[in-house]
Amino acid sequence: MTTVLTPASPLTAADRCDRCGAQAYVRVVLLSGGELLFCAHHGRKFEPELKKIAAEIQDETERLTTVPATASEEER
Repeated sequence: MTTVLTPASPLTAADRCDRCGAQAYVRVVLLSGGELLFCAHHGRKFEPELKKIAAEIQDETERLTTVPATASEEER
């Protein structure tokens, strides 16, 4: 997914996908105003159409594959 780096606040566990209610990892700021939130799955699924109507796309899906600094050696 093509991303635009924005000064928007990071997405949190409280941010939910507008399509299915899962944790949101993609924020789409619309050209017409407002925003949509999507989980990684729905962000990828709707990406082609979202690019047509988006002023900005904040993609934090890389957080799904990163290992937290607090992870034990066995988890790394």
